[in-house]
Amino acid sequence: MMGSLMVLESRRRRDCIALALACAALGHLPARAAGSAPAKILVVGDSLSAEYGLKRGTGWVALLTQRLSAQKVPATVINASISGDTTSGGRSRLPALLKQHRPSHVVIELGGNDALRGLPIQMSEANLRAMTEAAQAAGAKVLIVGIQLPPNYGKAYGASFAAIFEKVAEERRAALVPFFLKGVADIPEPLAMFQDDRIHPNEKAQVVMLDNVWPALKALLGGR
Repeated sequence: MMGSLMVLESRRRRDCIALALACAALGHLPARAAGSAPAKILVVGDSLSAEYGLKRGTGWVALLTQRLSAQKVPATVINASISGDTTSGGRSRLPALLKQHRPSHVVIELGGNDALRGLPIQMSEANLRAMTEAAQAAGAKVLIVGIQLPPNYGKAYGASFAAIFEKVAEERRAALVPFFLKGVADIPEPLAMFQDDRIHPNEKAQVVMLDNVWPALKALLGGR
């Protein structure tokens, strides 16, 4: 009798294991299974994302953290932005950041300082492409945040510069925000949205900048 019970128990255990394996194959495991970890969003940007001239906690990246929490999106945000950074600087910093933080999503907001310094557009494009490729190779989804230049840079140069963001995003199948400062720099009275230096957006502009980023980023998060 005891032997029969032991055989039945052994069979029951085997059946349970087989059922668990079948559920795993069909994607029916409980929420704690693979893919349930909170998103980890790494923002690699310049002064536009580093709260230059702003009170700590009022920049668009900080507001992003608040919005994720309010909408109950399980995610953490790492702001690795540095004022004055260029695409070259971001490219050199990114490998260590990817290794340290292992992000699920990377937001690249760089390029404005390249233009201010008159750096070759081809170099900026190559850096953006290299950063996107590196992040994707590390398993992260990428959002490229596009920058457009004021008219005083010249129509041809401005158009060529704006095009590199779209080009890299299309080539690498990354998400894109075409114009980060839409509703900030292109309004009838743009000075109302900028600090006294007329370069850096003020606190009032930050929610507009977040609103420009949010739809594309939310779509990426929803596709995890």
